Amino acid sequence: MASNSLPQDASHIDGLLKLISSTVQDIVAEYKTAGRGVPTLDDTEPGPFDSTDKSTLQLTRAVQIVEGACAQLCATVARPSHYISNVRDYHWTFAGDSTTHHYRKPIVQYYQSSCLEVAASARVSDVLLGKSEGVHIAEISKACGIEAGKLGRVLRLLASQHCYREVAPDVFANNRLSMKLLSSDPIASYVGHATDECMKAGAYLWQALSDPECGSSYEVEKAAFKKAHGLSAFDWFTNDARGKSVQARFDHGMIGAGEFNGLGLLTKAYPWQSLPENTVICDVGGGVGHAALTVLKAFPHMKAVVQDLEHVVSAGTALWAAERPSVIEAGRVTFVPIDFFKDRPVPECDIYYVRQVFHDWPDEDCLKILANIRKAMKPSSRVLIHELTYQHVLPSKTEGYTLDRAPEPLLPNFGAGLYKVYMEDINMMSMMNARERSPEMFIQLGKKVGLKFVNFYNSGETGLTELALT
Repeated sequence: MASNSLPQDASHIDGLLKLISSTVQDIVAEYKTAGRGVPTLDDTEPGPFDSTDKSTLQLTRAVQIVEGACAQLCATVARPSHYISNVRDYHWTFAGDSTTHHYRKPIVQYYQSSCLEVAASARVSDVLLGKSEGVHIAEISKACGIEAGKLGRVLRLLASQHCYREVAPDVFANNRLSMKLLSSDPIASYVGHATDECMKAGAYLWQALSDPECGSSYEVEKAAFKKAHGLSAFDWFTNDARGKSVQARFDHGMIGAGEFNGLGLLTKAYPWQSLPENTVICDVGGGVGHAALTVLKAFPHMKAVVQDLEHVVSAGTALWAAERPSVIEAGRVTFVPIDFFKDRPVPECDIYYVRQVFHDWPDEDCLKILANIRKAMKPSSRVLIHELTYQHVLPSKTEGYTLDRAPEPLLPNFGAGLYKVYMEDINMMSMMNARERSPEMFIQLGKKVGLKFVNFYNSGETGLTELALT
């Protein structure tokens, strides 16, 4: 018997169509302000908003709305059996950053993820670079070392999802999406990591969750990753039998992950410009300091301290010397080793910035990190936790801040427009028995170590939770 609550007309579809249409016009307007039109999929030259440091929070939100509304529309009009069998591995789409999602077609089958791994690992895009007329599969095969017939089928599947172009039978060329698979692009390394280590771990998620010992555990040694690879995620990247290649791909890929997760929006989400001269940001667990470097590029009146394990921060000087030699020469950045579980950071910095560190660890370890940061703080110091922002599909009332809500009839949490947050949450579960968190969760962690909530700043898929001493 049909429910009386079911719509008797197409108003729910009309609402989605109107939302898509109006928001696309907002996107077009953003490009007009940059003096050009929206790039096509066939473009291989960078667009004006292809990196997050050049984009805007308004454009990012518009893209999230279009993505979410299009996915909701497809789910609404397709028969259930068709749609439910085509939602697997949506998360391995890879356009490159949060401003270009509207150019991508969801890559929705696990074999498409496998094909992405083939294309990235075989460096197909490198072979096609600069050859707009295309290259025959026989020539691509010789350059890549993959049998022509099989490689052609891989590329045809990807081209059907708008990654690569088949310009003539068995002749392929790069396009806007496939350019992100160039070996020089950190996104290609991120794709390799995601479709190799991560996807294999995900394949063992059910085995881990249904295992009486592993299913209830939050220990890294009992995550799905170990069932898939025989080692925990941390041991894998230090003892992998394939040598340093996997570690190098991971390190390069994490640069891509920063762009993919909208690191460039950091400079627009927080009022850095209002901070006084020589404000010191301490990038805790910051690797070689990409985040701090992003801030100092935009706000040179600041200083930075980069802290991570010794072998990590030791590589930071080379990066900063290449990107901002004047900062090195002026002594406005220092690199200080730390074990953030045992050591307190450099004392009395103004901002203790922690980006995508907590999502690697269970609550008990996060409390250790926060407690050590608190010991280093002066009364005016702030903690900025920068992570993907997890929220319920129908969010509860929040405490002292307002998360952005999607316009109706879209799901309040943007649905597929913020799918990456929930994908990454499951990825962290599979990899390390870790998780993404909501701002409320960070507020509660802070309270346990004597930190109070100050503010929350939306920055696309991510958010900045600001804490201070109580």
